[in-house]
Amino acid sequence: MTTVLSKSLLFLHPKSLSVAPTSRFTTMLNPPTAARARLRGVVFDMDGTLIVPAIDFAAMYKAVLGEDEYLRIRAENPSGIDILHHIENWSSDKQHKAYEIIADFERQGLDRLQIMPGAAELCGFLNSKKIRRGLITRNVNDAVELFHERFGMTFSPALSREFRPYKPDPAPLLHICSTWDVDPKEVMMVGDSLKDDVACGKRAGAFTCLLDETGRYDSPEYARVDHKPDYKVSSLTEFHSLLVANFELIP
Repeated sequence: MTTVLSKSLLFLHPKSLSVAPTSRFTTMLNPPTAARARLRGVVFDMDGTLIVPAIDFAAMYKAVLGEDEYLRIRAENPSGIDILHHIENWSSDKQHKAYEIIADFERQGLDRLQIMPGAAELCGFLNSKKIRRGLITRNVNDAVELFHERFGMTFSPALSREFRPYKPDPAPLLHICSTWDVDPKEVMMVGDSLKDDVACGKRAGAFTCLLDETGRYDSPEYARVDHKPDYKVSSLTEFHSLLVANFELIP
């Protein structure tokens, strides 16, 4: 059974269906008489969503910011640190060094690239329904190309951080919707970050689904975040089931 956020985190999309409580989460039910929402496209995050997390982001942020600054910013931003936004106003020399550190961590991540369990099956299912697939990542384009090449999956459009402005700005998601000629209200944004993926989707007016493999977002510290997902799952297999149960999938 697919799960969504507890009451402290859940604000249902206007098209979402009725809910009933369980011991840990709120369970999304699909009443037989309820009309299912129309879905014509799914846009994915890459790192931590389509591929297994391979970057130690905390270590990367500490390397860029320093231990004390990292702890200060982390305390002020419970949903996570937007490192790319944070360094945008640094001097060119300092910014260049920061990007070098980030790129080094990303290269190490590419060496350990693994497909997320359930991703291949999910993409096969979306193909069978002729549902559009897009990708938005804050990683570089080289990483996107390697992902496509290594795993034989194609996402189009696939936008990396070379596309500005990047997540959590809604611009990349709106660009994909425009390219598809599809209303954002008929698109789902799915990713593992509240501050990037869910915020991007919400600002664009799309459905949003948070992939939370470990349950980290059940913590009370995330109860006061600005953007809350419509759905929450612990795996792509659960996301697959969510689509089948709650949406009318139309090309």
